[in-house]
Amino acid sequence: MHKTTLKKSASPNKQLQKCPTGIKGFDEITEGGLPKNRTTLVSGGAGSGKTLLGLDFLINGAIKFKEPGVFMSFEETEEELYTDVASLNLDLQGLVAQKKILIEHVLLEKKDIQETDFNLEGLFVRLENAIDSIGAKRVVLDSIESIFAGITDVGILRLEIKRLFRWLKEKQVT
Repeated sequence: MHKTTLKKSASPNKQLQKCPTGIKGFDEITEGGLPKNRTTLVSGGAGSGKTLLGLDFLINGAIKFKEPGVFMSFEETEEELYTDVASLNLDLQGLVAQKKILIEHVLLEKKDIQETDFNLEGLFVRLENAIDSIGAKRVVLDSIESIFAGITDVGILRLEIKRLFRWLKEKQVT
């Protein structure tokens, strides 16, 4: 009988670190949460719960895991977000007052996102200031579609998304 042996790799497999969301059932499905210090894209149609998922991720992070978070909204205002979360009996306003969560509403004009002179530098500066001001470990951008809506060139779109994701990874936020 021939015996087969498996060779061990030179470098041990590193387990992907996870950032728990604190969302019941979600952490079990994802085997511990979202990939830590990585970007996760949540996709779905209007009303599918993307905004509430992001807010729940930040609220649980602040309360259960002592990780401050930034919510940068390109659509809903801070007041609209408070109303959305109130239905879940979560105290978003209190967490904002305690500087555990920072909400930035960014009003984008179509003229601001035309591909002829489109540049993410202004977004990076604003996001970096928000992250640094509270020591954020978690970031939600809602919705990324709004940032890139004016770009019709798929090549430019992909490059800018990759650049944004790389920048967020360098900031070591989830």
